[in-house]
Amino acid sequence: MNSSLALIIEDDYDLSIIFAEALQAAGFEAEIIRSGDKALEWLETSAPDIVVLDLHLPRVEGMSILRQIRNEPRLAKARVIVVTGDAALADSPFLQRAAVQILVKPVTFRQLRNLARLLKLSSRRFQHD
Repeated sequence: MNSSLALIIEDDYDLSIIFAEALQAAGFEAEIIRSGDKALEWLETSAPDIVVLDLHLPRVEGMSILRQIRNEPRLAKARVIVVTGDAALADSPFLQRAAVQILVKPVTFRQLRNLARLLKLSSRRFQHD
């Protein structure tokens, strides 16, 4: 079976690299995009298994990207992990419904790697049931 695909949408260069390494350690192929408009373009033709999504992005905000993901049937199985520095946004009812997990920065390599591993394992179990 091919490795699972993860999309990291994070404008902070250092964080995006850490997130990519954490997801690769969990067995995902990682793609990094650093702006909201480019992320939407990428999502038009690709369907990742996991999306790590920052909410404050250049050009198109993360909340708009999340709405697009949830409104696109082709992306229905994508599991979205929202990563934000805005603790108040983490309590948003929409985010609570639309994201599989909301992490408030700072997010560690270990925290994201372990969450990605759990999501990958639960996805495999679901596929085999």
